[in-house]
Amino acid sequence: MTTEVTPPSTSASPTARQVWTRTRGIALALVLLLAAAVAIALVRSDARHGELDPRSADPNGSRAVAELLADRGVDTRVVTTLDAATAAAGPDTTLLVAVPDLLTAPQQSRLRSATADSAGRTVLVSAGSRSVEQLAPGVTADPATSFDSTLAPRCDLPAARRAGTADTGGIRYTTTVLGADECYPSERLSTLLRVPAPSGDGDTVLLGSPDILLNDRLAEHGNASLALQLLGSRPHLVWYLPSLADASAASEEGERGFFDLLPSGWLWGTLQLFVAAALAALWRARRLGPLVPERLPVAIRASETVEGRARLYRKANARDRAATALRSATRTRLAPLAGVPVTQAHAPEALLPALSAHLQGDEHDLHALLFGPPPGDDASLIQLADRLDALEREVRRP
Repeated sequence: MTTEVTPPSTSASPTARQVWTRTRGIALALVLLLAAAVAIALVRSDARHGELDPRSADPNGSRAVAELLADRGVDTRVVTTLDAATAAAGPDTTLLVAVPDLLTAPQQSRLRSATADSAGRTVLVSAGSRSVEQLAPGVTADPATSFDSTLAPRCDLPAARRAGTADTGGIRYTTTVLGADECYPSERLSTLLRVPAPSGDGDTVLLGSPDILLNDRLAEHGNASLALQLLGSRPHLVWYLPSLADASAASEEGERGFFDLLPSGWLWGTLQLFVAAALAALWRARRLGPLVPERLPVAIRASETVEGRARLYRKANARDRAATALRSATRTRLAPLAGVPVTQAHAPEALLPALSAHLQGDEHDLHALLFGPPPGDDASLIQLADRLDALEREVRRP
């Protein structure tokens, strides 16, 4: 009784060393890119700030107006929390709120309570509808912004008359408060509005656009004059930059998640992108008819295919697979010649006795040749191929 020997398999998968060799260049490039990004961030972190930040020298920063105010004896202090902003409100202080719409409703209510009777000045920059309802009662923000950015004052406010034309075009306001100064109108709605306090010398100034405070726009038209007069009426200027990280927002409105901080437009836009991607995937995956055979542009000879496959086996040192392919093909061709069904061509108990009777040979030698272990080197593989060819020729011999 003969026992079939299972040949050891040779894996063609790349080893860990080969994977590292192929990807180390990309990994090194990514590491260098990350290191460069970190280095640039560290070097420039102390010099770069956000938009409308009086510490920033960027085109969208406001350091220039802060330095001009300092030359006039007005000190500027930057705060990022609501507690610091409300504590600084006073008769000798101008409180500038850079982005009022970032404040939650409870924060806006607290800020209004602190500034209403402070006798100081509050400047709201680009306050939208949700801000003016809380921070400037009696004022309405129009949803349509002005078409022109540079406008003429057309009011009796001394600061506006001295400054002349300025880049105030942006959000437009209207008010029912008596004694308010409505300046720089666009389509009959003002882009600069000064609302006096119900009592005392305090007031609230609404700027429809931050352009007069930006570094790259300060020297144009009467921007510098208007900014210095609006912000320099008191000896102290507190520049409030609302932050989403302010603890007062979470404590008063509950902990907000990441999606709560995103504008609704981004959420709807992302949803539309997902729907479009799903439709595109469905369109590309749908087959609109049966498969159509396509003639190959070139004819490839069988010998070239065999040679290419052999080279792949050799490159992977897959002598076991090459030997298995040679033996399998030989057994498939020999089975009909020996009177064995093709379905049993790979069964030693069916093929070997028939071949031994046909050739009058040793069944053990035939087993070693057709079902034996894989060759140990290339020379043994070539010898195996020659012996298989010789066996097939002998069987076919009449």
